[in-house]
Amino acid sequence: MKLSAKTYAISTALALFIGLPLLIYALDDVPRRSLLKESISILTLLSFIMMLSQYFLARSNKTLLSLFKPVQIQKVHKFIAYGALGVILVHPYLLVLPRHFEAGVKPLDAFVTMITTFESPGILLGQVAWILLLVLGVTALFRKRLIKRFNIKYRDWRYFHGFLAVTFTVLGIWHAIDLGRHTDTAMATYFIVIAFIGIALLAKLYWEARPQKSDSTVPASEGANP
Repeated sequence: MKLSAKTYAISTALALFIGLPLLIYALDDVPRRSLLKESISILTLLSFIMMLSQYFLARSNKTLLSLFKPVQIQKVHKFIAYGALGVILVHPYLLVLPRHFEAGVKPLDAFVTMITTFESPGILLGQVAWILLLVLGVTALFRKRLIKRFNIKYRDWRYFHGFLAVTFTVLGIWHAIDLGRHTDTAMATYFIVIAFIGIALLAKLYWEARPQKSDSTVPASEGANP
């Protein structure tokens, strides 16, 4: 059966953003732990990758725009982005969740120790990335009210949103490489390559948009994507 362009695009996205990272995960030589811990690791991994995939749902992806309506892309963007954002925001708690079912250090004690270990660069990077992600999500959710309240041009809003996304991406990858149990050379390379391509697409979009006249309000067809 001949695949349609839309089916091919969806299949490619699933293979690139789900299949490939799961394959890298399965092939790493890190000792396996309990089902709960491994499930949390996979959920966190895929959620972070879903955040990276948002760069490819921006308007710079001409191929995607030629296959799907902007409103369809925006709906997918919001669904994936807010879902992944929620998982990443509870990531610190998920790390200590298994301790509810184990003997030893209590979950709350482990959590406090983790977030107050300021000697670790990875912890600090993770905390800053977490705050940036929270700001990114809140400002995206209330973007229309913020733009109207502070009389912000929509172009400037896009730049702010993009800046937060890029900064979170850099710090998030750095945090994952420094502390991630499953972030071996292959996974780290995957993160960096996907992020580099995604950020390059976003930079290209913003560069090409420079000559366009500014817009002071949110167009009805615009979503939260950069």
